[in-house]
Amino acid sequence: MAKLFIFRHGQTEDNKNKIFSAWRQTDLTPEGIQEAEEIGKKLQDEKVTKAYCSDLIRARHTLEIVLQGHSPIPIIEDPRIKERNYGDLTGTSKTELQEKDPTNFQLWHRSYTVAPPGGESIQDVEARVYPFLEELIQSLQANDVVFIAAHGNSIRPMRKFFEHLSTDEMCTYEYIPAEVFSYEA
Repeated sequence: MAKLFIFRHGQTEDNKNKIFSAWRQTDLTPEGIQEAEEIGKKLQDEKVTKAYCSDLIRARHTLEIVLQGHSPIPIIEDPRIKERNYGDLTGTSKTELQEKDPTNFQLWHRSYTVAPPGGESIQDVEARVYPFLEELIQSLQANDVVFIAAHGNSIRPMRKFFEHLSTDEMCTYEYIPAEVFSYEA
């Protein structure tokens, strides 16, 4: 059986300041670097054979840190596993939106089917993540060990896929720093 290890990028300035990052190129904070190092320690004994991340710098930087100490392998960037596009909300404060418009904040932030203006719903993210997972699984060899550095909203459908979560369960997932999800495929 192949093993897959999925983890979210470390903290960024946008995360720290509760800003909708979406597809912005925001890098790790010192705390985010420490989170990536912690993930690296958790996975230090795994013999990684494949490594994937989104095309956003925060995921790539996290994966590069996690891979330190491992045999060099190519990093494959795949935009299908990047963060949700928050459209018009990108770069705005989550706290301010929640205070000014709590109903739409909740709807846009966690609704499965409703997208923020100009953005993607979680269902839209799921529609691009699932083909990535299906292709990945078809490509696996028996002893592959795969690291995937992704984002909170792309991890939601990954967890749903592997853990057979309901849509509601998937939408309630909240990130825990340096958390690693492991699966066999």
